[in-house]
Amino acid sequence: MYRRTILAAAVVAVLGATTAAHAQAPWPSKPITYIVPFGAGGTTDVLARLVTVKAGPALGTTFIIENKAGAGGSMGSDFTAKAAPDGYTIQGGTISSHAINASLYAKLPYDPIKNFQPITMIGSMPNILVVRADSPYKTVQDVITAAKTRPGTINYASSGNGTSQHLSGVFFEQMTGGKMVHVPYKSSAESLTALMSGQGADIVFENLAPALPHIQAGKLRALGVTSDKRSSLMPNVPAIAELLPGFDIVSWQAIFAPAGVPKPIVDKLAAEMIKVVHDPETRAKLVAQGIEPGGMTPAELGAFQKAELEKWARVIKAGNIKVE
Repeated sequence: MYRRTILAAAVVAVLGATTAAHAQAPWPSKPITYIVPFGAGGTTDVLARLVTVKAGPALGTTFIIENKAGAGGSMGSDFTAKAAPDGYTIQGGTISSHAINASLYAKLPYDPIKNFQPITMIGSMPNILVVRADSPYKTVQDVITAAKTRPGTINYASSGNGTSQHLSGVFFEQMTGGKMVHVPYKSSAESLTALMSGQGADIVFENLAPALPHIQAGKLRALGVTSDKRSSLMPNVPAIAELLPGFDIVSWQAIFAPAGVPKPIVDKLAAEMIKVVHDPETRAKLVAQGIEPGGMTPAELGAFQKAELEKWARVIKAGNIKVE
């Protein structure tokens, strides 16, 4: 009986030591899942793969990219919001998923501020108004004229309701008095395919990064960028603001984790991701895609996100836009 008691106590001690060792295992000790709340091939997906190539080795682990598209980035974001706050699930957060959607959707399943921990900004870019190379629309003014004189005859595609591509079209209508038809898809790749095939779309206000290769290949014609100034990557393409003063939309891409991740993990993850964004090779690749490199600290990203939430709340309220 005595020996059984000693043996049982020894087993409990070993199990307790194993559990304690497991709980104190250094982070990261297994692969990290990086949620992309949009389809493959879009800007968020491209940037996720770009930054994790260097961040993985730096952290001594690997990243698993998971695309969970739908509802303008809300489905994937909801998944991340409900994930364990242990540093093993992070996501690419955008102007849509972490700013616009809060005012756009009547019932958003997550709070973009309370349910997330900001990590860093990867970068920002303008959208660019593009048409097929054989399109009759040669200038921004051509599109304005058609939208005003033949309302409802222009279909503009986007990568989903509430994305910056969608609201670029909404804002364009508000400022011109024209009327177009919005056709949402699940990703930039799908909306661009619809445009280039001539089936379902006449124009797209696409992120510069995924549109650029098609512009350079001569498949698409660029009419104007949505930032208030011209892009240094395409200085010959006018800013829409040159024709419509005050038209200014810049899309952004950042990294978030679920709220509650321990500060040491947040600090370590942020430090490595910021190093990646500042890495000369990474910066060159970002700039080549028309992206202004970021590198904000978690606190800076948090303040920026709050300002964006307020800005888009005003725009969406003025347009009386809601998505169920």
